[in-house]
Amino acid sequence: MPNYRPIFPNIFTFGNIFCGFLSIISAAEGEPTNAAWFILLAGFLDTLDGKVARLSGGVTEVGKELDSLADFISFGVAPAFLIYTFKLNALGKWGWIIGMVYITAAGYRLARFNLLAASEEKQKFVGLPVPVAAITLTSFIIMCYDIWGQVEYGELLVSMTFLFAALMVSQVEYEAVPDNFSSREDRFKLLYIVALVLAALIRPRLLMFPLFAVYIAFGLVRESIRIVKQAAKAGHKNHNADKERET
Repeated sequence: MPNYRPIFPNIFTFGNIFCGFLSIISAAEGEPTNAAWFILLAGFLDTLDGKVARLSGGVTEVGKELDSLADFISFGVAPAFLIYTFKLNALGKWGWIIGMVYITAAGYRLARFNLLAASEEKQKFVGLPVPVAAITLTSFIIMCYDIWGQVEYGELLVSMTFLFAALMVSQVEYEAVPDNFSSREDRFKLLYIVALVLAALIRPRLLMFPLFAVYIAFGLVRESIRIVKQAAKAGHKNHNADKERET
């Protein structure tokens, strides 16, 4: 008997792909806010397809690969094209180089995720998730158009594009959404998710970018603290070793 369960999550995955395609079309037609909203909608559908796959028992290898392809289009190619069209093209050859760096980083990050999905990536993401990078960039564009009617602080947008590309291929750990919220740490994550949902309902144009920026900054701060602690620990060991040699 044919198994129709994978059809349900694949509907959302194809919706993700269509949103990425429509975002590219909107950017090409000079409609940056529409292009950005299509990427945000793709992020919503990307969240649903995994949940639906698990609930319906429709998880398949084909579905996983299709999901990665959808993410590459909607969160790799589409935001790079959007940012290039309205900001990076003014930089000449450096503009398309930055765009290509972002797309390459997104493709590498998705490929690595597929390899690590069954192990390390279960509790934490290794490297900035591609959808988060794309949604943060596009929510910044939406915020700019809501406040100023155009993209302001273009230098910040370019810097974020380059920074997010580096974070996607880095070893910086970012929190994943837990399967349950039994621990105290997971309950703090739940509060953050609730705040994100409320922001999306109340003032998404103004509040989405700051909340996603806080998520990215938190991972950087935590990684910086970890590096400092490791350096301090290594220095303490070296100091003890020197004292032992002296005695």
